[in-house]
Amino acid sequence: MKNRNEPSFRESVDLMFNRAVALMDLPPGLEEKIRVCNATYTVRFGVRLRGDIKTFTGYRSVHSEHMEPVKGGIRFAPSVNQDEVEALAALMTYKCALVEAPFGGSKGGLCIDPREYEEYELEQITRRFAYELAKRDLIHPSQNVPAPDMGTGEREMAWIADQYARMNTTDINARACVTGKPLNSGGISGRVEATGRGVQYALQEFFRDKRDMAKAGLEGSLDGKRIIVQGLGNVGYHAAKFLSEEDGARVIGIVEWDGGLFNASGLDVDGVRHWIMQNGGVKGYPDATYMENGAVLLEEECDILIPAALEGVINLSNAAKVKAPLIIEAANGPVTAGADDILREKGTVIIPDMYANAGGVTVSYFEWVKNLSHIRFGRMQRRQEEARHQLVIDELANLEQVMAGQWEMSAGFKDKYLKGAGELELVRSGLDDTMRIAYQSMRDVWHSRDDVDDLRTAAYLVSIGKVAQSYRAKGL
Repeated sequence: MKNRNEPSFRESVDLMFNRAVALMDLPPGLEEKIRVCNATYTVRFGVRLRGDIKTFTGYRSVHSEHMEPVKGGIRFAPSVNQDEVEALAALMTYKCALVEAPFGGSKGGLCIDPREYEEYELEQITRRFAYELAKRDLIHPSQNVPAPDMGTGEREMAWIADQYARMNTTDINARACVTGKPLNSGGISGRVEATGRGVQYALQEFFRDKRDMAKAGLEGSLDGKRIIVQGLGNVGYHAAKFLSEEDGARVIGIVEWDGGLFNASGLDVDGVRHWIMQNGGVKGYPDATYMENGAVLLEEECDILIPAALEGVINLSNAAKVKAPLIIEAANGPVTAGADDILREKGTVIIPDMYANAGGVTVSYFEWVKNLSHIRFGRMQRRQEEARHQLVIDELANLEQVMAGQWEMSAGFKDKYLKGAGELELVRSGLDDTMRIAYQSMRDVWHSRDDVDDLRTAAYLVSIGKVAQSYRAKGL
């Protein structure tokens, strides 16, 4: 039951914004300009389905046009409302500024439960929604570029891109009107995994600094760290998979809509994911303890808690019981402003959503650039890199002959070194670099200012500062 003292998602974003700007020296007018949402378009349209006309309500909100195009996902969910969309648009502004993606913030949503419709019906609805937005330039390669969000994915983005192209037959950059598309429709390698991969890179950077670990009372590396993931959708699944398979972390708990799974020895992430795909939920999974009230796992002993589904799952009712010393917000707004205060007082370190889940918009930026340049990343340089590496291998082979019996190349070195970087490797490299630099900008503020005791405030200070600089450059 929702605590009546609990701030809404929109109020939480405003409260956290206020906390940061109180530490900044911004003119009141500029502070208000950055805070407010520039515009929200509400559309109601009809689609003939099953012999009747059904009316749908959708939104597209533009928070800030300090840079254009504006960027932000489109979500399909029955709970979509104007306040939520505007709060998410504001987060997108700050997120893009933090990771230095050259976009303003936007967000869209359609009040619909996708599970209630057949695929062909969803296509009709999505195309009509896209038509309503595109004819007002709320989908446009140089003005407003949507992406997937909760309830949408590659399929919906392909429909939207095709609908825009049908309406703009002479626009050579039509594919750049939306990101998160399938590879065969102008997408980019690594986009599906991007947000989860970004969570992994964020944690890797956190564990590179002893000061950060000390704040959370942790030490060592990610190897062996106990992780609980709330939500095994696209983001939670990829984050859990990469952290367990590549960094040696142990996923001991998974929370889903129908309950939770716990195994102190570690869960098979792929096994759980496959079970959910086959059975619609985690109930009945054989190699773990099942809990009908999965939310209790948020309060279980662990090293890292990853809320990767809905907003507000950590709130005034359970924040005091959360034992994890480190929380990384893979979802948007999973910790309310009230809960954030409680956790900060406890000394819990929170890696904030505007940074932690920025992998998606970062790789969306790469996809947008790819669509505008009309060439796949790596196409020009990959074979040249391989030829250059071959020269080194040949020299090492000569050395191996000279020192016969005393030295030889490590197994697999030759193949790994010779392989030129393809699009996926370049995307991962760019994402890793982006997540590192953005984290370092937050870390510098966190450790250098006595009036900043958490990463969220540091993130807001960095991002709001960059937005303010953009507005000043425009003469505001």
